Amino acid sequence: MRTIGTRAVTYLAVFLLGITLIGCTTAIREPVKVLPAPRHGGVYVVAHRGAHIGIPENTLAAYEAAIEMGVDFIEVDLRTTQDGRIVSIHNKEIDSYVTNGWRGLVSEMILEQLKQLDIGSRIGPQWSGERIPTFEEILELCKGRVGIYLDLKDASVDKVVSIVNKWGMTRQVLWYADFDELERVAELCPECILMPDPGPEENLPKVIERFEPLVIAAVWRHYSRSFAAKCHQAGAIVIVDESGPACWKDALAWSTDGIQSDQPAQLIALLERRKM
Repeated sequence: MRTIGTRAVTYLAVFLLGITLIGCTTAIREPVKVLPAPRHGGVYVVAHRGAHIGIPENTLAAYEAAIEMGVDFIEVDLRTTQDGRIVSIHNKEIDSYVTNGWRGLVSEMILEQLKQLDIGSRIGPQWSGERIPTFEEILELCKGRVGIYLDLKDASVDKVVSIVNKWGMTRQVLWYADFDELERVAELCPECILMPDPGPEENLPKVIERFEPLVIAAVWRHYSRSFAAKCHQAGAIVIVDESGPACWKDALAWSTDGIQSDQPAQLIALLERRKM
Protein backbone atom coordinates (compact mmCIF):
# COMPACT_ATOMS: atom_id res chain seq x y z
CA MET A 1 0.00 0.00 0.00
CA ARG A 2 1.41 3.37 -1.02
CA THR A 3 1.85 6.08 1.56
CA ILE A 4 0.95 9.72 0.90
CA GLY A 5 3.99 11.95 0.62
CA THR A 6 4.46 15.24 2.42
CA ARG A 7 3.71 17.31 -0.70
CA ALA A 8 0.52 15.37 -1.39
CA VAL A 9 -0.62 15.91 2.18
CA THR A 10 0.00 19.64 1.77
CA TYR A 11 -2.01 19.79 -1.47
CA LEU A 12 -4.85 17.87 0.14
CA ALA A 13 -4.92 20.25 3.12
CA VAL A 14 -5.00 23.29 0.82
CA PHE A 15 -7.82 21.73 -1.22
CA LEU A 16 -9.89 20.98 1.87
CA LEU A 17 -9.27 24.48 3.19
CA GLY A 18 -10.49 25.92 -0.10
CA ILE A 19 -13.68 23.87 0.10
CA THR A 20 -14.21 25.12 3.66
CA LEU A 21 -13.74 28.75 2.67
CA ILE A 22 -16.15 28.42 -0.23
CA GLY A 23 -18.73 26.99 2.14
CA CYS A 24 -18.22 29.89 4.55
CA THR A 25 -18.64 32.56 1.91
CA THR A 26 -22.03 31.22 0.89
CA ALA A 27 -23.34 32.54 4.21
CA ILE A 28 -22.82 36.07 2.92
CA ARG A 29 -25.39 37.05 0.30
CA GLU A 30 -24.16 39.09 -2.60
CA PRO A 31 -26.25 42.29 -2.92
CA VAL A 32 -28.65 42.08 -5.85
CA LYS A 33 -28.34 45.01 -8.23
CA VAL A 34 -31.96 46.14 -8.41
CA LEU A 35 -31.41 49.87 -7.99
CA PRO A 36 -29.71 52.27 -10.38
CA ALA A 37 -26.32 53.54 -9.23
CA PRO A 38 -26.39 56.58 -6.91
CA ARG A 39 -26.01 59.87 -8.74
CA HIS A 40 -23.68 61.55 -6.26
CA GLY A 41 -20.53 60.07 -4.81
CA GLY A 42 -21.81 56.53 -4.41
CA VAL A 43 -24.46 57.47 -1.82
CA TYR A 44 -28.22 57.58 -2.42
CA VAL A 45 -29.79 60.93 -1.53
CA VAL A 46 -33.39 60.74 -0.26
CA ALA A 47 -35.31 64.02 -0.01
CA HIS A 48 -37.44 63.82 3.14
CA ARG A 49 -40.95 65.04 2.23
CA GLY A 50 -39.41 66.40 -0.96
CA ALA A 51 -37.15 69.44 -1.13
CA HIS A 52 -39.23 71.36 1.39
CA ILE A 53 -36.92 74.14 2.56
CA GLY A 54 -39.01 77.19 1.65
CA ILE A 55 -41.51 74.99 -0.21
CA PRO A 56 -44.61 73.31 1.26
CA GLU A 57 -43.71 69.71 2.17
CA ASN A 58 -45.22 66.64 0.50
CA THR A 59 -46.44 68.69 -2.45
CA LEU A 60 -45.80 68.28 -6.15
CA ALA A 61 -43.73 71.47 -5.97
CA ALA A 62 -41.46 70.00 -3.29
CA TYR A 63 -41.11 66.74 -5.21
CA GLU A 64 -40.36 68.54 -8.47
CA ALA A 65 -37.73 70.68 -6.79
CA ALA A 66 -36.08 67.54 -5.40
CA ILE A 67 -36.07 65.91 -8.82
CA GLU A 68 -34.52 68.98 -10.41
CA MET A 69 -31.71 69.11 -7.85
CA GLY A 70 -30.86 65.49 -8.68
CA VAL A 71 -31.88 63.38 -5.68
CA ASP A 72 -32.15 59.61 -6.05
CA PHE A 73 -35.39 59.20 -4.08
CA ILE A 74 -38.18 61.34 -2.70
CA GLU A 75 -39.82 60.30 0.55
CA VAL A 76 -43.61 60.12 0.24
CA ASP A 77 -46.01 59.75 3.20
CA LEU A 78 -49.30 58.04 2.31
CA ARG A 79 -52.69 58.36 3.97
CA THR A 80 -56.26 57.45 2.99
CA THR A 81 -59.21 59.80 2.59
CA GLN A 82 -62.75 59.02 3.71
CA ASP A 83 -63.67 58.06 0.14
CA GLY A 84 -60.72 55.70 -0.19
CA ARG A 85 -58.26 57.82 -2.16
CA ILE A 86 -54.53 57.66 -1.37
CA VAL A 87 -52.87 61.04 -0.77
CA SER A 88 -49.50 62.31 0.38
CA ILE A 89 -49.54 64.15 3.70
CA HIS A 90 -47.45 63.53 6.81
CA ASN A 91 -49.78 64.44 9.66
CA LYS A 92 -53.10 62.70 10.25
CA GLU A 93 -54.76 66.11 10.77
CA ILE A 94 -54.85 69.01 8.33
CA ASP A 95 -54.68 71.59 11.14
CA SER A 96 -51.05 72.69 10.74
CA TYR A 97 -51.13 72.90 6.94
CA VAL A 98 -53.78 75.58 6.45
CA THR A 99 -54.14 79.22 7.42
CA ASN A 100 -57.94 79.55 7.30
CA GLY A 101 -58.63 77.76 10.59
CA TRP A 102 -59.91 74.52 9.11
CA ARG A 103 -59.49 71.49 11.34
CA GLY A 104 -60.02 67.78 10.87
CA LEU A 105 -58.61 64.33 10.14
CA VAL A 106 -57.55 63.34 6.65
CA SER A 107 -59.39 60.06 7.15
CA GLU A 108 -62.66 61.94 7.78
CA MET A 109 -62.52 64.11 4.67
CA ILE A 110 -63.17 63.17 1.05
CA LEU A 111 -60.66 64.00 -1.66
CA GLU A 112 -62.79 66.84 -3.04
CA GLN A 113 -62.66 68.58 0.36
CA LEU A 114 -58.91 68.09 0.70
CA LYS A 115 -58.31 69.46 -2.78
CA GLN A 116 -59.97 72.71 -1.73
CA LEU A 117 -57.31 73.29 0.93
CA ASP A 118 -54.56 75.78 0.25
CA ILE A 119 -51.57 74.16 1.96
CA GLY A 120 -48.98 76.49 0.45
CA SER A 121 -49.81 79.95 1.75
CA ARG A 122 -48.44 79.21 5.21
CA ILE A 123 -45.00 78.98 3.58
CA GLY A 124 -45.43 81.99 1.31
CA PRO A 125 -47.93 83.62 -1.07
CA GLN A 126 -46.08 82.22 -4.09
CA TRP A 127 -47.23 78.73 -3.05
CA SER A 128 -50.91 79.55 -2.57
CA GLY A 129 -51.94 77.18 -5.35
CA GLU A 130 -50.38 74.08 -3.83
CA ARG A 131 -52.75 71.28 -2.90
CA ILE A 132 -52.47 67.87 -1.24
CA PRO A 133 -51.45 65.52 -4.07
CA THR A 134 -52.84 62.07 -4.75
CA PHE A 135 -50.46 59.14 -5.01
CA GLU A 136 -51.30 58.81 -8.70
CA GLU A 137 -50.31 62.43 -9.31
CA ILE A 138 -46.98 61.78 -7.62
CA LEU A 139 -46.30 58.66 -9.69
CA GLU A 140 -47.10 60.55 -12.87
CA LEU A 141 -44.58 63.22 -11.86
CA CYS A 142 -41.87 60.77 -10.83
CA LYS A 143 -42.04 57.86 -13.26
CA GLY A 144 -38.69 57.39 -14.95
CA ARG A 145 -37.25 60.45 -13.17
CA VAL A 146 -36.69 59.56 -9.51
CA GLY A 147 -37.17 56.70 -7.05
CA ILE A 148 -39.82 56.74 -4.34
CA TYR A 149 -39.15 56.01 -0.66
CA LEU A 150 -42.69 55.10 0.32
CA ASP A 151 -43.68 55.59 3.98
CA LEU A 152 -47.00 53.83 4.50
CA LYS A 153 -48.59 55.93 7.24
CA ASP A 154 -52.25 54.93 6.90
CA ALA A 155 -53.06 53.24 3.62
CA SER A 156 -54.16 49.83 2.38
CA VAL A 157 -51.26 47.71 1.20
CA ASP A 158 -53.50 46.04 -1.38
CA LYS A 159 -54.62 49.35 -2.84
CA VAL A 160 -51.15 50.90 -2.92
CA VAL A 161 -49.62 47.79 -4.52
CA SER A 162 -52.36 47.89 -7.14
CA ILE A 163 -51.59 51.52 -7.96
CA VAL A 164 -47.83 50.90 -8.15
CA ASN A 165 -48.40 47.92 -10.45
CA LYS A 166 -50.76 49.91 -12.64
CA TRP A 167 -48.03 52.49 -13.20
CA GLY A 168 -45.38 49.82 -13.81
CA MET A 169 -43.15 51.15 -11.03
CA THR A 170 -42.54 48.14 -8.80
CA ARG A 171 -38.76 48.50 -9.07
CA GLN A 172 -38.85 52.26 -8.56
CA VAL A 173 -40.46 52.12 -5.11
CA LEU A 174 -38.90 51.24 -1.74
CA TRP A 175 -41.47 50.09 0.84
CA TYR A 176 -41.13 51.36 4.42
CA ALA A 177 -43.94 49.92 6.54
CA ASP A 178 -44.77 47.72 9.54
CA PHE A 179 -43.53 44.14 9.34
CA ASP A 180 -46.98 42.62 8.81
CA GLU A 181 -47.64 45.13 6.02
CA LEU A 182 -44.30 44.29 4.40
CA GLU A 183 -45.18 40.60 4.42
CA ARG A 184 -48.44 41.44 2.66
CA VAL A 185 -46.51 43.47 0.08
CA ALA A 186 -44.23 40.48 -0.54
CA GLU A 187 -47.26 38.21 -0.93
CA LEU A 188 -48.95 40.49 -3.46
CA CYS A 189 -45.84 41.68 -5.27
CA PRO A 190 -42.75 39.45 -4.96
CA GLU A 191 -40.72 41.84 -7.12
CA CYS A 192 -41.45 44.83 -4.87
CA ILE A 193 -38.49 46.10 -2.84
CA LEU A 194 -39.08 45.80 0.90
CA MET A 195 -37.20 48.09 3.29
CA PRO A 196 -37.73 46.95 6.89
CA ASP A 197 -36.57 49.07 9.80
CA PRO A 198 -35.31 46.79 12.62
CA GLY A 199 -35.07 49.58 15.19
CA PRO A 200 -32.26 48.75 17.66
CA GLU A 201 -29.31 46.83 16.25
CA GLU A 202 -30.03 43.71 18.30
CA ASN A 203 -33.15 43.17 16.15
CA LEU A 204 -31.16 43.00 12.92
CA PRO A 205 -30.57 39.21 12.79
CA LYS A 206 -34.28 38.39 13.13
CA VAL A 207 -35.28 41.01 10.56
CA ILE A 208 -32.67 39.75 8.10
CA GLU A 209 -33.84 36.17 8.60
CA ARG A 210 -37.50 37.13 8.24
CA PHE A 211 -37.26 39.26 5.09
CA GLU A 212 -33.84 38.66 3.50
CA PRO A 213 -34.09 42.31 2.46
CA LEU A 214 -32.13 44.00 -0.29
CA VAL A 215 -32.55 47.34 1.49
CA ILE A 216 -32.67 48.06 5.22
CA ALA A 217 -33.85 51.32 6.76
CA ALA A 218 -32.41 52.82 9.94
CA VAL A 219 -32.93 55.87 12.13
CA TRP A 220 -29.91 57.67 13.47
CA ARG A 221 -30.47 56.95 17.16
CA HIS A 222 -30.15 53.21 16.46
CA TYR A 223 -27.41 53.46 13.85
CA SER A 224 -23.71 52.64 14.11
CA ARG A 225 -20.72 51.38 12.17
CA SER A 226 -21.50 47.81 13.23
CA PHE A 227 -25.16 48.21 12.18
CA ALA A 228 -24.02 49.14 8.66
CA ALA A 229 -21.47 46.32 8.56
CA LYS A 230 -24.07 43.70 9.51
CA CYS A 231 -26.41 44.94 6.76
CA HIS A 232 -23.61 44.69 4.20
CA GLN A 233 -22.63 41.23 5.41
CA ALA A 234 -26.22 40.14 4.77
CA GLY A 235 -26.04 41.48 1.22
CA ALA A 236 -28.28 44.50 1.92
CA ILE A 237 -27.71 48.19 1.48
CA VAL A 238 -28.71 50.52 4.31
CA ILE A 239 -30.42 53.91 4.11
CA VAL A 240 -30.35 55.97 7.29
CA ASP A 241 -32.71 58.75 8.32
CA GLU A 242 -30.22 61.23 9.74
CA SER A 243 -30.90 63.87 12.38
CA GLY A 244 -29.05 66.71 10.67
CA PRO A 245 -25.85 67.47 8.75
CA ALA A 246 -23.74 66.77 11.84
CA CYS A 247 -24.44 63.07 11.20
CA TRP A 248 -23.06 63.02 7.68
CA LYS A 249 -19.37 62.63 8.52
CA ASP A 250 -19.96 59.49 10.55
CA ALA A 251 -22.55 58.13 8.12
CA LEU A 252 -20.09 58.40 5.23
CA ALA A 253 -17.22 56.97 7.29
CA TRP A 254 -19.38 53.93 8.06
CA SER A 255 -19.96 53.22 4.32
CA THR A 256 -23.64 54.10 4.53
CA ASP A 257 -25.36 53.49 1.21
CA GLY A 258 -28.05 56.18 1.45
CA ILE A 259 -29.05 59.15 3.58
CA GLN A 260 -32.56 60.56 4.02
CA SER A 261 -32.29 64.28 4.68
CA ASP A 262 -34.30 67.47 5.09
CA GLN A 263 -31.41 69.26 3.37
CA PRO A 264 -30.79 67.28 0.18
CA ALA A 265 -29.15 70.14 -1.73
CA GLN A 266 -26.52 70.58 0.98
CA LEU A 267 -25.93 66.83 1.09
CA ILE A 268 -25.52 66.63 -2.68
CA ALA A 269 -23.00 69.49 -2.58
CA LEU A 270 -20.97 67.61 0.04
CA LEU A 271 -21.01 64.38 -1.96
CA GLU A 272 -19.93 66.19 -5.13
CA ARG A 273 -17.01 67.81 -3.29
CA ARG A 274 -15.89 64.39 -2.07
CA LYS A 275 -15.66 63.19 -5.69
CA MET A 276 -13.07 65.84 -6.57
